[in-house]
Amino acid sequence: MAGSRLEKFGTVYTRVRDLMRSGVIKESEKPLWFDVYTAFPPKREPLYVKSSKRIWPQKREDPVPEIFYKEDLIRVKFFETYGNDAKPLNLAKSNYVSTCQRFVNKYSELESRGDVKPEYLINETWKALLDEGLLIRRRGYLPVAPKQPDPVLSEQTDPLLSEAILAEPQKDTTQAPEEQRQAVTTDGSTAL
Repeated sequence: MAGSRLEKFGTVYTRVRDLMRSGVIKESEKPLWFDVYTAFPPKREPLYVKSSKRIWPQKREDPVPEIFYKEDLIRVKFFETYGNDAKPLNLAKSNYVSTCQRFVNKYSELESRGDVKPEYLINETWKALLDEGLLIRRRGYLPVAPKQPDPVLSEQTDPLLSEAILAEPQKDTTQAPEEQRQAVTTDGSTAL
């Protein structure tokens, strides 16, 4: 009984009493209330009784309905398609607009016009933002930027490369088969 911490296997008093009898709790370490409880025990022994009713309050209908705005659904589509913004929010600027908010604004603008079908709105919004100079990567796609040469390096290497190409002698393709024929001996084996 002493190992259980549930009150249904004994009261706190009986557990402390049994621990003192077994020597786990020394006489000098007994709680202050132990002597008072021994001198003045309660009229009814406190017992654990499982009630037939549920003690915890029943889950009630929340009187405040959940609030969903149309923009929230657009944001869900944005984050499903494009993921989180790569750039952190800049709270130092009061007029800063996040990529997601720019997407929501453009989506709402295209939707209010009515010239784009609803199933194409996400792609058309992406294209419109791309035309404005905002590049948004789709989730799962790695960006592949074309490698642009360094202008300083190319000015230095272009003359050297052109000289090397001009200086390199042109190989005659008709010589290669003759060299191979000379390597073949009369008995049909190739010479090393």
